[in-house]
Amino acid sequence: MQYVYQSCYAMDKRCYEELLLTEDILMEHAALGMAEHIFDTFPKYEVGDRVEDAKTVLIVAGPGNNGADGIALARLLFGFYKVKLYVPFGVKSEMAKKQFARIKNLNIAVVEKIEPADIIVDALFGAGLSRELNEKTRTLLIEMKMQNAYAIACDIPTGLDVHGNPSPQAFYADVTITMGAYKEALFSDYAKEYVGKIIRVDLGVHHHVYGQGAKHSAKLLEHEDLMLPSRDYIQNTHKGSFGHAAIFCGEKEGAGIIAAMAASRFGAGLTTLVVHESITPPPFLMHATEVPKNASALAVGMGLGNHFDAAFLKKEVIDSHIPVILDADAFYSEALLGILEQKTREVVITPHPKEFTVLWEKLTGEKLSVEQVQAQRFEIVRRFNAKYPHVALLLKGANMLIAHKDQLYINPLGSPVLSKGGSGDVLSGLIVSLLAQGNTGLDAAIQGSLALTAAAARFEGASYALLPTDLIDALAGLEQK
Repeated sequence: MQYVYQSCYAMDKRCYEELLLTEDILMEHAALGMAEHIFDTFPKYEVGDRVEDAKTVLIVAGPGNNGADGIALARLLFGFYKVKLYVPFGVKSEMAKKQFARIKNLNIAVVEKIEPADIIVDALFGAGLSRELNEKTRTLLIEMKMQNAYAIACDIPTGLDVHGNPSPQAFYADVTITMGAYKEALFSDYAKEYVGKIIRVDLGVHHHVYGQGAKHSAKLLEHEDLMLPSRDYIQNTHKGSFGHAAIFCGEKEGAGIIAAMAASRFGAGLTTLVVHESITPPPFLMHATEVPKNASALAVGMGLGNHFDAAFLKKEVIDSHIPVILDADAFYSEALLGILEQKTREVVITPHPKEFTVLWEKLTGEKLSVEQVQAQRFEIVRRFNAKYPHVALLLKGANMLIAHKDQLYINPLGSPVLSKGGSGDVLSGLIVSLLAQGNTGLDAAIQGSLALTAAAARFEGASYALLPTDLIDALAGLEQK
């Protein structure tokens, strides 16, 4: 689990003032971090090799310190690759001027346009962009994309603003090498299209030292944070030892069945579908017309529709005290949303952006568009968390955000294979299973999200072919890191 920050300016300032690390030192480490990635990824030119076989690196450097990082990189790569430097806006910051002066006596080719290359480095504009890109910059980004080169972004792809939104477009990177610390803007849903793989490099001190004393804004989840349910060290048990998940099966009964299958697969000792009429579920699932007396967690909303009358839901769900996860159709019910006011109950909600706009309007009267939610995901989640700190919110998306009290977590491990109906039902099943087994709402949301993404990562079929049952089957093969 790694820390994520909204801005690194305070940390840079501390390096200058307390650690006596100059701007120059930090910049040299930033350039070295990029150079080492290139050294590790592409063969260097050695004496005796054919010059024409050497890889070509084109560095497109901006006028400020992001550009200065790129110019310093050109110097470090010189002699190992065919290096070309393009400075379309000249050099304006003091560090950019200093770095450019350092390369004057080297035979680095300073070119006047975007030229073909094997590797292209975007060092135009870094973090903190607060304006839309001008026409020249937008044209440059298109030309850079057209080279079909291995694309590296310095710190953050040019065009992503402080919220991680394109302004109105951004550089498409295969890898983003970010300096010193992870930035929140790199983990917006819109940013995921542009950043590629994210690599953090240290700036003269270890990243823990770099961030010391600074307030992190979120925690970044990793594969290693997955904690699977375990029975390895418990011998004297029975099915009741591992909880009883009750899942409401509504008008679209398949959604409830999928969730229940996932809950059972993920360790719930008992799983019951709460039904209104007779169904034929898989034989390992029970079904009943009311919540079992020994149920230890509820899941409500998946395919629910208007299948149950208000009095039944009030008796079995709203007036209950046991942990509950709300999803899907639950967000259209003002009665079920009243559960969010229950401060002594473990409550998890898992809306996608459209569902969030519905529940937010019902809760506050404020209308938000899906686009507004997606453009300000971190801010929106924090606003909800301020109003309902006791509720564990998991906002679905390319990068899932999980908030509870003053804690915010990012799960960046999702992939497009999950963009399929039923994936969210599996997630609900994982979470209710963990709630039933005694986990808190926050832990259930975190671990359920990690299990979902880990199961998706095991899928070996075509990216369009995943079914919810593939995710459920993959759960059996997950291993503790």
